[in-house]
Amino acid sequence: MNKNTNSQSSQPESNARIVLKGFTIRVYGILLDKRRVLVSDEYIRGNYFTKFPGGGMELGEGTRDCLKREFKEETNLDVEIGDHIYTTDYYQVSAFNPSQQILSIYYFIKPLDKINLATKTIPFDFEPHQIADPNGQSEVFRWIEWDSLTENDVHLPIDKKVVTLIKENFTAHAERERGL
Repeated sequence: MNKNTNSQSSQPESNARIVLKGFTIRVYGILLDKRRVLVSDEYIRGNYFTKFPGGGMELGEGTRDCLKREFKEETNLDVEIGDHIYTTDYYQVSAFNPSQQILSIYYFIKPLDKINLATKTIPFDFEPHQIADPNGQSEVFRWIEWDSLTENDVHLPIDKKVVTLIKENFTAHAERERGL
């Protein structure tokens, strides 16, 4: 396996050899509403993550169909998939399975109906029944104000890169719209 020297890479710190068993393709959606962005606070395999909503692509699915399915499963929202934002362009080991390399794809999304989604205001504010099993998985949604959103608000390395990209692109787009 060739070592990637890209500073974005998440190479292991030790000299231990990692045997990759394949790739995981994950598709995420950026939902903006009233100058807020939706994030998912999750407890998975003993770890806490704040990330963008989305999930793993299944065999026979396209990326856009995957994202529609994931949003329906997680939020009960029917969504329209908008512009492509980013696809991982460097080596990244999966945070959930260290024997796999992850490829993440991000799109803007728009809800097709009014957003009727239970959200929290405090990170990882799970209901008591959601934290009963320490080996289980829990998920709650939360809005982050656009103006205060930084890469420190999300935990996954690729999500951090996407926060920077969408903040830069949104600012550039707004300036073009105002003729600045």
